[in-house]
Amino acid sequence: MSPKKNKIKDFISALPKNIFSGFVVSLIALPLGLGLAMASDAPPIAGIIAAVIGGILVSILGGSHVTIAGPGNGLVGVLLIAITTLGIESAYAAIVCSGILIMLLGFFRMGKLADFFPSSAIQGMLAAIGLIILGKQFHIMFAHKISREETLDYLFEIPFTINDALHYENKGLIFAALAGILSLAIMMFYSKVRNKYLQLIPAPMWIVILSIGFSYYFELVVHENNPIAKEYMISGIPNIQTIIANTHLPDFSKVGGFSFWSSVLAITLIASIESLLSIKAVDKLDPEKRRSNVNKDLKALGLATIGSGFLGGLNVVTVIARSSVNVNNGASNRSSNFFHAAFLVMFIVLFSTQLTRIPLPALMAILVFTGYKLASPKIIRKIFFIGKEQLIIFFTTLIVTLKIGLITGIIAGVVITFIIHIVLNKTLSLFLRNVMKPNVLMYQEEGHDNYYISVKHFCSFLNYYKLKEKLDAVPEDKEVIVDFSMCSFVDHTVMENMHNYQELFKKRGGHFDVIGLDMHDTDSEHPFALRRLLPVPNIIKNNLTRRQTSMEDLAEDYDLIYTSEKRKEIDFLNHFLFFNTKNINHIYNQLSYKNHTINLFDIEFSEGEFIAKEVVRSTMLHIKLNQAIPEFTLDREGFLEKVYSFAGFKDIPIQNHSDFSKRFYLLGDNEEAITAFFDDDLVHFFESNPYYHIESNGESLLIFGKERLASIKEIKALFDFGKRLKEVVEH
Repeated sequence: MSPKKNKIKDFISALPKNIFSGFVVSLIALPLGLGLAMASDAPPIAGIIAAVIGGILVSILGGSHVTIAGPGNGLVGVLLIAITTLGIESAYAAIVCSGILIMLLGFFRMGKLADFFPSSAIQGMLAAIGLIILGKQFHIMFAHKISREETLDYLFEIPFTINDALHYENKGLIFAALAGILSLAIMMFYSKVRNKYLQLIPAPMWIVILSIGFSYYFELVVHENNPIAKEYMISGIPNIQTIIANTHLPDFSKVGGFSFWSSVLAITLIASIESLLSIKAVDKLDPEKRRSNVNKDLKALGLATIGSGFLGGLNVVTVIARSSVNVNNGASNRSSNFFHAAFLVMFIVLFSTQLTRIPLPALMAILVFTGYKLASPKIIRKIFFIGKEQLIIFFTTLIVTLKIGLITGIIAGVVITFIIHIVLNKTLSLFLRNVMKPNVLMYQEEGHDNYYISVKHFCSFLNYYKLKEKLDAVPEDKEVIVDFSMCSFVDHTVMENMHNYQELFKKRGGHFDVIGLDMHDTDSEHPFALRRLLPVPNIIKNNLTRRQTSMEDLAEDYDLIYTSEKRKEIDFLNHFLFFNTKNINHIYNQLSYKNHTINLFDIEFSEGEFIAKEVVRSTMLHIKLNQAIPEFTLDREGFLEKVYSFAGFKDIPIQNHSDFSKRFYLLGDNEEAITAFFDDDLVHFFESNPYYHIESNGESLLIFGKERLASIKEIKALFDFGKRLKEVVEH
């Protein structure tokens, strides 16, 4: 019985953090839910219904741990077509039917469905979805409603819309367009402001707060009506009683038509792929690195979609942006998903009239930014570096999706990938002979914990699921060797997944090694590029930047060792709490002192995944100690830390040092060892020096100031601080 009690105790102790995280996520889900529904031509409340039903049912019945469920970006295009061609009641029927199909996918254990799609084809499909969202909402963001037959026409009309907006004479339209432009600016630049107080409220919620504040300013201070044109204000947000009274029941009268089932299949395909990709991405962010039960999650998402459709809501999918925020705010279990739904209900009950004060262009700006992130030029550049053949796959999927439809687009992507693989290998028989064979052999080496996996003939998106089944059966704290030496061809999708497994095993204390590619080469230096026999590529050395030259001079003056090259060997950072929910890309510009006991370096890491991914570059100092010390985190105490204390993060006080306890926020599990470690000398050192974020993982220290690259002056100060701190700790 004791393990059960411990589970309950752990759940209760983690409750404050999950409530806090659910609240932060609800601040994003509210404007996004309204915007996604209106972009789909559904009533604004439909997005909130999907988020509430999804949050409740998936949190209770789902198989993932820290994901958030609600309306998805990817479904805007297909839902818009379904609502336009079928009508709203029949579209709800299509949503219900898609929920049934998604449930069946879960029951038939089809969670591996996403593994059958090439990575570049999926990227092309997502980019097309991004352009659909951006193209259709951009005009509303500029207070210019238009209606066109094709998505490409909406994109071609963008310059004309901007030109029209510059010549508006109607005051209401000018204010509406300004609301959209300012909201887009907030979405674009908010993440660049690395301020922990500002970022407590997400960018979309700032747009809501400022919009409502603007409306009240004119009403209460200026005593005038809101200057924004009425047709560009949100309308139709009912209170909770009206929602219950006016629920639209799905109309199944068109269930025998081709257009109905084509909509159902399109909705099901996009909803399932978006959910599967998001679950996969969020598992990488989970600090505990748990694996989700994907099939169980599909059943829960399907059931939630059925419930949402009957109550007048949109499809329920797993959403990456809100899930990333959930993880970064300390969520540890599914209860945060439930609380995000509960807060949304509270917002609708208490503030439904205030929501009608939000301008439509402001909400559309959120979606325009989301669309841009899905179709960002950075994605094209990344795919180009992986391999030129991947660009063909990407653009084929993108163009066919825009011109014909989502299902045809993803099929075109799969077909063109297969054709390219045949052309590159100059053989069709290699694929036809071996596609159904068991090309993957795994066994556990005798007397060891090592798992050896041999892959023969070819490994591509067509048969990757066989390799994935073997890898998923291995605990992540073990050693795995994947041998491709007997494999003639390894494609980009497989190489990308091998990299993901390496990251996963590294964080869980295991080791994942890929061997046998020494005789393979590629026409690209990117680690995800497909592998086959090719001439060795040329390597171009980059010149040092001015900052790097200054760091080189600094190394000479201070007797340090400087290396500018990027390093992927970052195991020494894996056990620091700061990196639990972040992915480290590499370190570079490294300055080393005294046999590498003190290392200063620039680091590139990312927060979140997928469209929520934010790349951050910072300068940090790592100190290797010659003695064991307690694990702790030390920060300057401020308002945000006081808020965190209500969410269950306890500040450790140091006796007889009230000034230190007042100024610093000290966290750690072993309070007794930490208070013993913080003696008078160490406390006085921190009290008399500049503030830094300092972490101990038990054997070394990580120190940094601001989350940005440091200037040469700041590098000198950080290095000096670290050297003196090491002396105090080891005295």
